[in-house]
Amino acid sequence: MKLKVAVQMDPIARINIRGDSTFALLLEAQKRGHELSYYTPDRLSLRGKDVVAPVQPLAVRDEAGNHFTLGEPKRVALESFDVVLLRQDPPFDLAYITSTHLLERIHPNTLVVNDPASVRNAPEKIFVMNFPELMPPTLISRDLDEINSFRAEHGAVVMKPLHGHGGAAVFRVMPQDMNFGSLFDMFSVTFREPWVIQRFLPEVKHGDKRIILVDG
Repeated sequence: MKLKVAVQMDPIARINIRGDSTFALLLEAQKRGHELSYYTPDRLSLRGKDVVAPVQPLAVRDEAGNHFTLGEPKRVALESFDVVLLRQDPPFDLAYITSTHLLERIHPNTLVVNDPASVRNAPEKIFVMNFPELMPPTLISRDLDEINSFRAEHGAVVMKPLHGHGGAAVFRVMPQDMNFGSLFDMFSVTFREPWVIQRFLPEVKHGDKRIILVDG
């Protein structure tokens, strides 16, 4: 069955197709014969009862630097699609949260993947705390005493924003790191929400793996 699929994502011209999971999903959807359309989150609107966006027909190719073709934009109600892929990157800020509220108005009549309410209610760095056995010791806090206690217990740690992505603003902090005070001050000014502090794993030098399951 051919489906009409719209993807809400960051500018497609900027992505690295070798490591972008959204691009992998688009390639697979196109391979299966589905009709792709594209728009960016900033173009999403609520007009009366209709959630609308100026979508563009999209074709994708597994060719770095020549990986997409876009057609002319046309403003349509997103309820006219079978599926909307909610795929923009964080920051998980009020703009992101607002887009989930808008897309929730068309779901599930139009299938939004992932469910906007679930995306909003299960931030990944908080949700994963339900599985402590699968992750290094982790603290979510911006309290200096709590952070210092955690550092004293675990030695070298990694400090990063709670709603960051792509390795941005991720710092390794050594047990006697003289720069920790400055780093704490910078995070205090830059990020209003709590931060993530984790025990440093030397095995990080081997990299990581991302797994996408299609059809189970």
